[in-house]
Amino acid sequence: QVQLVESGGGLVQAGGSLGLSCAASGRIFSINAMGWYRQAPGEQRELVATITSGGSTNYADSVKGRFAISLDNAKNTVYLQMNSLKPEDTAVYYCVLDCVGVFGRSMNNWGKGTLVTVSS
Repeated sequence: QVQLVESGGGLVQAGGSLGLSCAASGRIFSINAMGWYRQAPGEQRELVATITSGGSTNYADSVKGRFAISLDNAKNTVYLQMNSLKPEDTAVYYCVLDCVGVFGRSMNNWGKGTLVTVSS
């Protein structure tokens, strides 16, 4: 059993900041990477940022310079610090986990999502 629990979503004014966190638990042998995707109303789900267990990061062009992703390997927790937020950032943010299970199987898991609303 693998679980992802996101937290930190909420309401924020444009130009403000918000931090998200996602804790993974369960039958995980090792983490390959964790990341964040988001889905705005009527839009496709899109990548926001990813980070490997070794610390390599990747960001969507739309958030470069504003968002920062980090990973605490010991706690199996990924964070997303969002600064200079824009109304266009309004979306449900989903945590994603790429990991190896206890029996050596590669698995992908998704959180339930947390809503971020940026007001103008």
